[in-house]
Order: sequence, then structure tokens, then C-alpha cells
Amino acid sequence: MPQVVLKLSASTLDKMKNHYQSQLKNPPQNALFAAKTSSCTITAYRSGKVLFQGKSPESESEQWGKPDVGSLKSKSSSKQPHAFHPPESLFTSSHIGSDEAGTGDYFGPITVAAAYVTKEQAHTLKAIGVKDSKHLNDRQIKELAKSIVELKIPYSLLRLPNKKYNQWQRKGWSQGKMKTILHHQALEKLLEKISPIKPEGILVDQFSQPEVYKKHLRSEKLQLQSNVYFMTKAESYSIAVAAGSIIARSAFVKAMDQLEMDTGLSIPKGASAKVDEAAAQVIKYYGEDKLDEIAKVHFANTQKAKKL
Repeated sequence: MPQVVLKLSASTLDKMKNHYQSQLKNPPQNALFAAKTSSCTITAYRSGKVLFQGKSPESESEQWGKPDVGSLKSKSSSKQPHAFHPPESLFTSSHIGSDEAGTGDYFGPITVAAAYVTKEQAHTLKAIGVKDSKHLNDRQIKELAKSIVELKIPYSLLRLPNKKYNQWQRKGWSQGKMKTILHHQALEKLLEKISPIKPEGILVDQFSQPEVYKKHLRSEKLQLQSNVYFMTKAESYSIAVAAGSIIARSAFVKAMDQLEMDTGLSIPKGASAKVDEAAAQVIKYYGEDKLDEIAKVHFANTQKAKKL
């Protein structure tokens, strides 16, 4: 179905709503208003984006502005670093994307999420503001994650508590292997959830070379799924990876909020000097066992905290 997305100002949205007053209909969740004309359906979102969808959306949209190119990059680099680089067509197809959060943070779990987005849903997600989570603050991420769930986008979310993380690390697992197993499990759960639908491809935000990823799978007697691709900064190109990234980041942010409630202490993100001080406070009030439960204790922050 032909679609056009415009990015409009608040004043233009008000004019649009008045213009279509007699054609307004019940808007979907997260929308400001919706209208239906003889040529298309119009849905306006709080982000300022307006989706025109139907048999002739251009004739209706051109009176309000030029199409929005979108926050996601439309083309990937012409360089293909490996055989698992995705084809350009994947970004406009119905596909799965997976990403993770919390890997560089001393406190909090690693979270991995995979999302299945159809090509029809992609325009709606862009319209509500789904994009690379690195360009969003925590409040926006939590709101968008809620919207993604309300839109019934199929997803799978895994959290690796730090107690388990530290056990795997002492067993000799690298963080790369942990992430590989988590991504694999998230993809398996999502493929099972959407069955018998088969996505046109699966895109993993690349954190290691594909051969290393496959080696980690083999070490646990697991196999790579069909049509899996890898790409760095994939959330800038794929709306499915961007959605997975937002869900994973939201789960991480909520876990960090919960840590502050549980401990009554300020628990910073990252691995800075402020984190050293927070870890020292955890040891002081709760002991090293608590740190093992809520932090990645092989990080250098642990020894710095002990000195403090």
C-alpha cells in the first residue's frame, strides 16, 4: 500500500486537524488525530510526523509539505566487510532486528531484545519517533518502548542478571560469548512466537565478526539461524534493530531505577569515577556479596572501589 510520511510543525498539525474536521475518525493509540479521505487515511503523531496511507497518498500529502526522509539512513555503506552483510532490500522488508544494552555499564544487567517489524509497520514506527536509541534520552526511550508494545510489535526480551554474568565470566566466558548466546536465544524465542510467519531476514547489530559469533554458538552446540546478517550501527539503517534497541535500553534503564530503589543509593550508568564511588558505598553498606549481585565485578571499577 503506498505511503508518505511528512514531518510537520505543531501549528500545521492544528491546521490539518481543522481542515479534516468533518473526516476525523477514532485515532490509534499514540496518535494525535486520524482522518479518512477518498484518497487515503491520515494519521498524525505527537512527534510531528504524519502518515498518509492509501491508494493515492501523494495527492493529499503534497498540499502539506515534502516527504520526510526519515531519521534512519536509507542506504548502507557500499563496502561489504564480510559475507553476512545485509542486502539493501532488507531494510524495507519485513524482518527481525536484535540489539543489546548494558554491556559497557558496571552496574545493571545486560539486556537483549529482538523485534519483528513488517514493512507496513515500519512507517508507523518511524512516525512515532523510533530511531537509533543513542539519539534518545531515558524518558523518550521508556515512552517509545511502551508505544512499541502497545502497537503489538512482536518482540523477545532477555535480561542477564549480574550474578549469572559473574558466574559465566569466572567460567571463562567472554562478554562476546555471553552476548552471542543471549542474541541467539532472543531470536529463537521470537521466531517461535511469530511462527509460521518467516521473516525475510534477521539483522543482528554486529559486536563481533560473524565467524567469531558462529564459533561461540558451536561451543555450545548451537547453530546460526537462516538468513542472519550482521552490520555495525545497524540501528541507524533498520527500523527493526532500532525497535529492538529501544526495548533493550528501556529494560536496562528500568533495572537501573530498580537498583536505586533497592539500595537507596545513587547508581550511575557507565564505568566512570562516579561509578567507583557508588561501588564503594555498596561495599560499605551491603558488603561485597551485594556487589557480586548487582555489578560486573571483573571491571576495573571493583578494585578502585575497594581502595576507596
